[in-house]
Amino acid sequence: MPKEILDAAERLGIDITDIILNQLYLKDPSESIRLRLELARKYLAEAGEYINKGDAVQASGKAYKAAEEAVKALAERFNVPENQQAIKEGSWYTHLLLKACSRLSKTLGDWVLDGWNVGYSLHVWGFHEAKLTIEDVEPLIERVHRMVEETAKVLGQANQ
Repeated sequence: MPKEILDAAERLGIDITDIILNQLYLKDPSESIRLRLELARKYLAEAGEYINKGDAVQASGKAYKAAEEAVKALAERFNVPENQQAIKEGSWYTHLLLKACSRLSKTLGDWVLDGWNVGYSLHVWGFHEAKLTIEDVEPLIERVHRMVEETAKVLGQANQ
């Protein structure tokens, strides 16, 4: 894809990856779910790299993205109403992610809401507001890590 298109989409806040994964879900849900979990793991690894560099802001942002992808993978796997709404609207909005977590936690457990709430707190206070230190961020990222591990178990993709 031409760089100019990607740059324009990024400037406008259009998440090309999410658009592609949403379309992929319509054609091959299992592949979309697998790729979302892979992305969550990738973002967690990047968060760890930023922790090692002492960059709490970027670590927070990557941990949030990991939590977000884990929620989307679970929402797709269980095809919750919020997933259907995201497909219809062409985008996952934050309120849909929270609603999906609330619904999923009723059957999967509190780890879903816990991981999401920590991830969102990292997004706001660690990334956007830059109010958290590495010492603050490290134990929070562990909660997101647990969420991604539990998601992998639910999806039957643990230890991959």
